Amino acid sequence: MAKKKKIGSYPNAMIVFSLTAALFLIGFCGLLVVQSKKLVSIIRQNIEIRVFVDKNTSEAGRDSILTIVKQKPYLQSDADSASISFVSKEEAAEEFMEGTKEDFTAFLGENPLRDSYRIKINEEYFEEAKLKQIKTDLESLNSVYEVVYQENLVDEINKNITKVYLILASFALIMLIIIVLLINNTIKLAIYSQRFLIRSMQLVGATNGFIQRPFLFRGAMQGLVSALLAGGLLIVLQQVAVRNIEGLAMLQENEKIAIVIAAIIILGILIGVVSTTQSLARYLKMSLDDLY
Repeated sequence: MAKKKKIGSYPNAMIVFSLTAALFLIGFCGLLVVQSKKLVSIIRQNIEIRVFVDKNTSEAGRDSILTIVKQKPYLQSDADSASISFVSKEEAAEEFMEGTKEDFTAFLGENPLRDSYRIKINEEYFEEAKLKQIKTDLESLNSVYEVVYQENLVDEINKNITKVYLILASFALIMLIIIVLLINNTIKLAIYSQRFLIRSMQLVGATNGFIQRPFLFRGAMQGLVSALLAGGLLIVLQQVAVRNIEGLAMLQENEKIAIVIAAIIILGILIGVVSTTQSLARYLKMSLDDLY
């Protein structure tokens, strides 16, 4: 005895597989964006501005500089890190000799380096124009000899991260277009097998809403299942990467990862519902002759 065909029932393995693969790639791009933002944030938090003090400046003069700098709005307010630290010329000499493996004081006869303060600034000031203003502001203080920071590095980081975001956004957009076209065609072929059942229901007076309901429910479930599978694969991939790549754990932000997973679930359901609606509309409006 032939199995009775129900409206809205059609093979969905290929739809789920295709949608899962596409959502996984889109979610992977989202994770890369989240982690790259965290990486840039860490880099910005660790870039320092060096404030060199005039030679022979008294301890009271250095304390005066410290007091003024602590009141500046651009000083990093992160309680977990030292936003300002004092480095004596002796400590600076030791750092230099450790890096170069040479004792420059042996042939110079003295230490030409200066006492300095190393300052970490808030992320919102991580722009070339704002850093120049900070440099000018600090150099106007009494007993400050010079203010130095890595000028080219700031612009390069900002430019490169913008390029990364554009590339990932473009890739995600291309994948989204491909997935919509692919799912539309797949669902059209699936609904094609039920075109006569749809027409039979129309002939007995069923409304379009009543006919669409089981198809839309199935499309939403396909999107939900695909999104959950894609989210699960992303979590597994992330955990494997964290365990095998040293230092990657510090880039993980569970709240933002949860947002990416939630966005994938919403996107999957939307794609399933919208694609089903578009594909079904064709057969709801098709004439009897066109069904053959």
